[in-house]
Amino acid sequence: MKISIGNDHAGPDYKKAIVAMLKAKGYEVTNYGTDSEDSVDYPDFGHPVANDVSEGKADFGIVICGSGNGIAMTVNKHPKVRAGLCWTKEIAYLTRLHNDANIVSIPARFTSIPQAVEIVETFLTTAFEGGRHQNRVNKIACQ
Repeated sequence: MKISIGNDHAGPDYKKAIVAMLKAKGYEVTNYGTDSEDSVDYPDFGHPVANDVSEGKADFGIVICGSGNGIAMTVNKHPKVRAGLCWTKEIAYLTRLHNDANIVSIPARFTSIPQAVEIVETFLTTAFEGGRHQNRVNKIACQ
């Protein structure tokens, strides 16, 4: 499975831990994030992740910024992207199960690194339930 990841200055340590877990599980990872805590603009790191998911170059994406909101707003502008802001593993589970999200957005300033790793593991191992949720998901994109 191919995963793209991007983060701003709030997430280098989160990204490092998440990438280590992903590689240990055999995932192929493309890293677009910064490794520095120097201030940067989160859209610069979110757009490449969203492009990969939108174009089918990645199966899933992971984005990280301080609140998780700005980078989620950024990636959700791309066609075929459904990003969910997840601050617990339970929300990650539901955003996959009910919303067929393909990018998880993590708020680094509101989760711990172990929580973030758990969120990603849950997100990637939860299948979309389909059924009654499929019709709703079909209505998400603007026509």
